Amino acid sequence: MFVISILFGGIFFILWRGALYVQSGEMMVGDLFGFILYTGIMGGAIAGLGNLYTVLAGAIGATERIQEILALESEITLESEVPSFAINGDVDFENVHFSYPTREDVQVLKGIDLNIKAGQKIALVGQSGSGKSTIVKLLLNFYSLDNGNIKVDGKDITSLNLSSLRKNVGIVPQEVILFGGTIKENILYGDPKASDAEVKEAARKSNSLDFINGFPDGLETIVGERGIKLSGGQRQRIAIARAILKDPKILLLDEATSSLDAESERVVQDALDKLMQGRTSIIIAHRLSTIKEVDCIYVIENGRIVEQGNHAELNARKDGAYHALAKLQFEIH
Repeated sequence: MFVISILFGGIFFILWRGALYVQSGEMMVGDLFGFILYTGIMGGAIAGLGNLYTVLAGAIGATERIQEILALESEITLESEVPSFAINGDVDFENVHFSYPTREDVQVLKGIDLNIKAGQKIALVGQSGSGKSTIVKLLLNFYSLDNGNIKVDGKDITSLNLSSLRKNVGIVPQEVILFGGTIKENILYGDPKASDAEVKEAARKSNSLDFINGFPDGLETIVGERGIKLSGGQRQRIAIARAILKDPKILLLDEATSSLDAESERVVQDALDKLMQGRTSIIIAHRLSTIKEVDCIYVIENGRIVEQGNHAELNARKDGAYHALAKLQFEIH
């Protein structure tokens, strides 16, 4: 406000004095107009200085935060330094207790025990907030455990190279994140070194090739920011193609078909069935119809496993938690 007052005060002063000079013949009208114009330009520049301090303070704060992040110890080793190793796919959770660092007073998992053999398909079911997705995050070693152990091939995951461990794990999430590039570039995210033939084969196995060939530019089609130009089912199949290209030993499916319509779910489920062949698969599902053929279903309530068995066994227990979920889902649909 002060700067604006000075600016307009200066303009009016020059206008007043200039008018007197023009009246007395000491100044031409054009010179007066020039002085007014120069005063406006200078005043505008001076007014901009008012925001300079705010901008500088924001930039300094952001720079300090970036420097703090850069100073943190890296979670993974650079790829050139990573000793590669192969795994079979055996996964064991032994009396796992866990609470998130931001809510240490709320225990999310309370003694989880899982024994998954290489190549097995297991499903985790239960109400939202029961701890299903947390189990997947812990397998990827996103957090440290409060108690217990998680082992892959009999080795504690904390003793394994983090980058190499995650290279052996593939994920198909519920909300697929695509980059604003081409379909080919998004599939190559699974393995940047893959050839064009491998990309095309991954698209075929994921039931993506038909809709990709339907675009004028094929694999070079731009998907838009976050894949906005593709439907939900198409984005899911791109994520499956990524996983096929990565060829992981352990596959994590986090409600991969829960947001799809019936027709898209059928196509995506067929692609998932192909993807799960020969891999250790952990499936988080709300639609129980998609997990009837798995080897074992674990029902989780309040961070504990309350039931386990295959679909037929659990559904036969009329007073069981799984039967209640199945009955409720049937009534809803």
